[in-house]
Amino acid sequence: MGVMNNLRENTGVVLWILVFAFGVIWVLQDSGGLDAVGNLSNNIGTVNGTAITVEEYNQAIDQQVQSYQNQTGESMPPQMLDQTRDRVFNQLVEAKLREQEMERLGLGVSDAELVEMIQGANPHPIINAYFSDGQGGVDRTLLQNFIANPEATTDWVNIEEYIRSERRGQKLENLITASVRITDADVNQQHYRQNATASVRYVALRYTALPDADISYSDADLRKFYNDHKDEFEQKKTFDLSYVTLSKSPTKEDTASVYSDLSGMSAEFSEAADDSLFLARNGSDLPYTSAYVRQDQMEASLATAVFASPTVGQVIGPIISGGKVHLVKILDVRVPTETAVKASHILFRAAEGDDVARAAAQKEANDVRSRLNGGADFADMAREFSDDGSAASGGDLGWFGPGRMVPAFEEAAFGAAVGRVVGPVETAFGYHLIKVIEKAKEEVHLADFALGLRASVQTLNRVQSTLDDLQYYATEEGNFAEEVSRREMPLQTVSIQEDQEFIPGLGNSRGMVTFLETAKKGSVSPVIELNDVFVVAVVEKVNKAGFTTFEDVKDQLEPRLRNELKSNIQAKMLTDALGSGFDGLATAVTSTEQLADGLSFANMVVPAIGRDSKFVGTALGMKVGSVSKVIKGDNSAYVIMLTGLNEPQPLDPTQYAALRDQLKTQRQTLVRSQWITALRESADIVDNRRLFLQ
Repeated sequence: MGVMNNLRENTGVVLWILVFAFGVIWVLQDSGGLDAVGNLSNNIGTVNGTAITVEEYNQAIDQQVQSYQNQTGESMPPQMLDQTRDRVFNQLVEAKLREQEMERLGLGVSDAELVEMIQGANPHPIINAYFSDGQGGVDRTLLQNFIANPEATTDWVNIEEYIRSERRGQKLENLITASVRITDADVNQQHYRQNATASVRYVALRYTALPDADISYSDADLRKFYNDHKDEFEQKKTFDLSYVTLSKSPTKEDTASVYSDLSGMSAEFSEAADDSLFLARNGSDLPYTSAYVRQDQMEASLATAVFASPTVGQVIGPIISGGKVHLVKILDVRVPTETAVKASHILFRAAEGDDVARAAAQKEANDVRSRLNGGADFADMAREFSDDGSAASGGDLGWFGPGRMVPAFEEAAFGAAVGRVVGPVETAFGYHLIKVIEKAKEEVHLADFALGLRASVQTLNRVQSTLDDLQYYATEEGNFAEEVSRREMPLQTVSIQEDQEFIPGLGNSRGMVTFLETAKKGSVSPVIELNDVFVVAVVEKVNKAGFTTFEDVKDQLEPRLRNELKSNIQAKMLTDALGSGFDGLATAVTSTEQLADGLSFANMVVPAIGRDSKFVGTALGMKVGSVSKVIKGDNSAYVIMLTGLNEPQPLDPTQYAALRDQLKTQRQTLVRSQWITALRESADIVDNRRLFLQ
């Protein structure tokens, strides 16, 4: 009513707008300007003046959406659709850039090349596929007849164009990657990096060992530190947003409607001769499958209903389970081909290698086993003694089949009699007492007609309409917070950077990015649909790009400056003492010499220091017996003496070739990425998507 009332109250204004609009159209038509507008309206973007049309963009999107729907049976979620649109646009941009480069370089495919790829000794794979003789070769007669057939001209032209295009692309690819050369030194160095290990003696002084009272600094020192590191505090343009969301969850009415629909189809499902066709025609979220399933392979609530007394031909449901409503038809019942059990356990946890702890855990397990044999309740004992997340539920592990548990546990459980306690069973986690509650006696072949619990179109329209009204009145009245408060909606806040698609608490949203491209303080977004919610936001503040002020980061700077000052003191102490040689260094600085073995680029954790790539890199670059200079790491200053270097054995020819190929592939990928990035950075790329995707 509010929108209609507003239109009625402003009829005069609307008429003047229409008169002006018709005047603009007349002027554009007379001057030929509509042709330019028409061209713009057909282009989703341009790359160095080359158009990306709406048609080709939409066609590429439709292919992605259809592929997703074929694989999942569901519509693509809004936020995934946003990501798909971005990915497709970038792919089209890169395709245009490649095409332009091929033109610039004069890459083409001559008629002679084309004939060779079609009729030569090694035809293109598409020729082998389409005109196969069934023995790995090409049926030349079939190929010539197809070429000569006037009715096949269009198809043949398409095949030729495909072969030409692919060949041109391969020529470009060859040019891009031709610069990659892998030398013997490259392979040997990579082999060394992957496999060399070092043993060291070292003396380290941690920065935190120095009391804060031993250092001093002024506000001027802090400001100098800020200026020296100012580039770290550069920030993009940011927006402070307030927003509200409304859930897209199904209502009770929606759930009842789906439930009712499936109830009404029970008789038809029972009589259906072709269950696969029935599921497909009626839009089941789950396809027909010939697989048999046990209790452990189904949602608990569904399994309980199905395996209560499974009978061939029986239709069970509707049952709500796993976010779907199921109507299940039992097609066959048989003895299970693999063991599955429902069991509970009590874990007495003890780490591997800790003999004392494991002995204590085993003793406690035996004590509890005795109490269970004396009549104690297993679930009560699990709640009291188990060191496992299942303790709260009395040790219940539910159903499990092969491969779900560690071998020793699985073997004990599968071999146990129902109702008997077995153990203690030793595993890497400690000792277990296990009680099997039930063993699978059957497995079933099902036709599972399932529909997801989704909000109906009516529910989604109602939710969106609620936010449409909020958006309209907040825009008209200019007070978003007041309008939200009047409607008793929870207001949330977030700060995001320009072009930041991921929004904390909401996820990715291209719609929000598009809105913020032209937003200013006070702008209210349109209603934006995300996977699980609709959202409307208002821009509370726009923070210009620049540097975070000294005052805003002062608290972050102080611990960093303290660490730097301490590092200087500790490094100087080591430097002064190192003049007397490494052997007396630890005593001179009142520290303890440390040892470390097996350091490598795959193992950069140094005892008493932690992960330190500078330490490991230095050690692996030294000669045995040599001593490093004083090095300032992230949390310690240290001096290293290399005591041993385990250099890897030479590669055999097969290993050498494999590593060379691996390096070549990695560098070709890097060169390809750098090449397309350079093209993009120097290209004039216009993105008009915001004009089409509001």
